[in-house]
Amino acid sequence: MHEVLPDQKGPNRRIVLAALGVTQILAWGSTFYLLGVLANPITSDTGWRYDWVISGVSVGLLTAGVVAPHVGRAIKERGGRPILASSAFLLASGLLLIGISQSLAWYLAAWILVGVGMGFGLTDAAFSTLGNIYGESARSAITSLTLFAGFASTVCWPLSAYLVDHLGWRGACFVYAAIQIGVALPILLMGLPRGALTLPPGYDHHRPRAPLAVGEFPIFALLAAVLTLSAMILSLIGVHLLSLLQARGVELSTAVALGALVGPSQVGARVVEMLAGRHYQPIWTMAASTVLVAVGTALLLVGLPTYFLAIVLYGAGNGIASVARGTLPLALFGPLRYPVLMGRLALPILISMALSPILGAITFRVGGANLTFGLLAFAGAANVLLVGLLLTLSRRRGGATTD
Repeated sequence: MHEVLPDQKGPNRRIVLAALGVTQILAWGSTFYLLGVLANPITSDTGWRYDWVISGVSVGLLTAGVVAPHVGRAIKERGGRPILASSAFLLASGLLLIGISQSLAWYLAAWILVGVGMGFGLTDAAFSTLGNIYGESARSAITSLTLFAGFASTVCWPLSAYLVDHLGWRGACFVYAAIQIGVALPILLMGLPRGALTLPPGYDHHRPRAPLAVGEFPIFALLAAVLTLSAMILSLIGVHLLSLLQARGVELSTAVALGALVGPSQVGARVVEMLAGRHYQPIWTMAASTVLVAVGTALLLVGLPTYFLAIVLYGAGNGIASVARGTLPLALFGPLRYPVLMGRLALPILISMALSPILGAITFRVGGANLTFGLLAFAGAANVLLVGLLLTLSRRRGGATTD
């Protein structure tokens, strides 16, 4: 079993969660969800190809994946406050450069800076910060934070549309940059505590600890595979669902209505997890997530009569997947190594999110909707098997590993 530290009561949870929740909405809305509204105006104004404009998000995600392991180590050593505050400054700088970009190369280079900010400030950094503050008792805080993050597109897509209508796409970037400096940065500095995880009296601070013991690598590798495959499914469906449904003969208005079911399904499942999660281990949250996603993707492959149920099940599974992504590593490896391991896990997850839409586009072009839905169903079923193996290995080691 991992070494259990006393529960970290820490600072007021409502203040910390409100600070992280609001800034997560702003961070996701001004990065990952930004081009959902701005891509077409950018293309129309500049003449740059749409696929190159959209690739800015992929550049950002790839960059975030590269810096994520370093971010995890920094949060362990210094706490999350300076790292997340730096994210606000980096995002503001990158958005400013996007807004003044005069060439495609300049535009994509600006997304590299935005990507560094994403690595410093998106979900994995926020989860690591909560683990660093509250230790073993961070699970409920992590679950609550996912409820905030689920509203990023709901809040920021209408805001982006309003800004584009009144200020143009460049003006929208400038406003988001100002929001990062004028709103997110002060909230993070005032709402998050200084310092890192408080260790118990007498604990050997100087004893070196490898992030993973030799016997822990299979569990960590399986966990990384499960989370990476989940991210692949999420990213591919998130980008291509409407196009896939239309290729199956679904009218655009119906496809949009079906796609709109994902958000409420995610939030509803997270609420259930928040209320009931204390009664079972996070491994069962991950198991339920993969089963729901597997059934949902299989029903997408079946055809039209099952689309409603398929999307509701997929959305629910994806909703609690984000909870498991934050809570399961904490349960398996304990709070001391949590920030470092979250940084390592973020690398394949973010790279998968960046590359999956490209894989989906190639599959769609080669084999149409049927092949693409088949790929998703296969990935969903494979993930159920991987979680079964993870459950078996973790049970053999007593549900956790040595810290």
